[in-house]
Amino acid sequence: MTSFALRAGAHRFADFLRDNARWLRRLQWCIVAAYLTLLIIPALMPLPGRTASVFNNLTVFAQFAFWGVWWPFVLVSMPLLGRSWCGWFCPEGMLSEWASEHGRGRAIPKWMRWGGWPFVAFALTTIYGQLVSVYQYPLAVLAVLGGSTAAAMVVGWLYGRNKRVWCKYLCPVNGVFQLLAKLAPWHYKVDEDAWRNPVRRTESVNCAPLVPMRHMTGASDCHMCGRCSDYRGAVHLTPRSPEAEIVSVAPGDVWQTRLIVFGLMGLAVGAFLWSASPWFVVLKQAQAVWLVEHDIYWPLAQNAPWFILTHYPEANDSFSWLDAEVILLFIFGAAACIGGAAYAGLWAASRFLPTPVPAVRPRGPSGSSSAASSVTLHRLAQGLIPAAGAGVFLGLSATTLTLLQHEGVSTAWAFSARFALLGLAMFWSLRLVWRVAGTSQAGMGSRLLALALVALGTVPFCAAWFLFFAVW
Repeated sequence: MTSFALRAGAHRFADFLRDNARWLRRLQWCIVAAYLTLLIIPALMPLPGRTASVFNNLTVFAQFAFWGVWWPFVLVSMPLLGRSWCGWFCPEGMLSEWASEHGRGRAIPKWMRWGGWPFVAFALTTIYGQLVSVYQYPLAVLAVLGGSTAAAMVVGWLYGRNKRVWCKYLCPVNGVFQLLAKLAPWHYKVDEDAWRNPVRRTESVNCAPLVPMRHMTGASDCHMCGRCSDYRGAVHLTPRSPEAEIVSVAPGDVWQTRLIVFGLMGLAVGAFLWSASPWFVVLKQAQAVWLVEHDIYWPLAQNAPWFILTHYPEANDSFSWLDAEVILLFIFGAAACIGGAAYAGLWAASRFLPTPVPAVRPRGPSGSSSAASSVTLHRLAQGLIPAAGAGVFLGLSATTLTLLQHEGVSTAWAFSARFALLGLAMFWSLRLVWRVAGTSQAGMGSRLLALALVALGTVPFCAAWFLFFAVW
């Protein structure tokens, strides 16, 4: 297919989405119905027995749908199709926008616009999900996913009018989706000249995710819904290089860098790996022995309710307060060690690439080398998005493999597939780091040294996943 034919096909598809918005909305309502069914009904049913299967038990089916299919492959869709999940299918976004249509329409408060919410919301949701065993129990799913959906509707009802305020500022996965969508080979490109001199009059467009359309340069915030297609003859769905946004557009910022290295590459790894780590057992046993020797027994009690800590005596699965403490210690330790090493590599690399691209203006005193180095660090961190995203996919897909094994499906291929995926993601990340470094004014030697330092910083990240592959 020629480049012209590809662009023409993309334009027609976007126009189709725009012209059939009503049918798309009906599809979203069908997804909402299926989502609420799988969310609520299993929580009201008894826990499934050992012989329960995807084919004969709704709870197991819901578990497979949410954690075996939905979340892993929603992540995969982001670098392939941008945030099309958000604009075409997401039940939470749909319900939040619907609530906004009928709500109070208040102005968005200043506290909600804080740039750290994507990182904080992701971290809190990830940690809480581990404490209540969200991948195993429907009540925990109701608390995590249902609680998020309820909050999305409340925020939608209170703030904005026909908008997705929750999705823009507070959604726990908004930051992750923003990062992965930067790799998408599609985006809605805005022609500034056509915008200033429109060839046709067009009715105003309601951009629900609050994207400033005229100045839109990337895909990280766009929900790909098609509502703005051909607006003023200036907005068109357009193919692009999957590396274009990271190399040429996305400067990054301190919160995105924290989400990449301490969130996706650190905290998430700890959340996925603690249950399979022998270090977790050693740490817990050492603390338990110390507590008993000092006649301190309350941390060993398993008396927390299910919505605070895992508590299912009928399944012989309950967490003590000590379990919770060690889980938190493990997760935060992974964030500090793995994320800290990645950040140190980026920081060291930025010392050798002190000059940002001219289009990016450092925040700080004019001519400040520290400000310029900080911008370079954040731009280099963008290059690690493929590796960080692959890590989260590998963690979520562990549930997929567990459920497939339960159904009698062989997973002997998993080790090779996981190793290959991690290797390809790391190669792509290092390639992006190399290209981002090339936008600076550093020489070849400095670029090579910077690349080596970033690669060295990712060694603990790769080692953690390799150990997980070998043990699990």
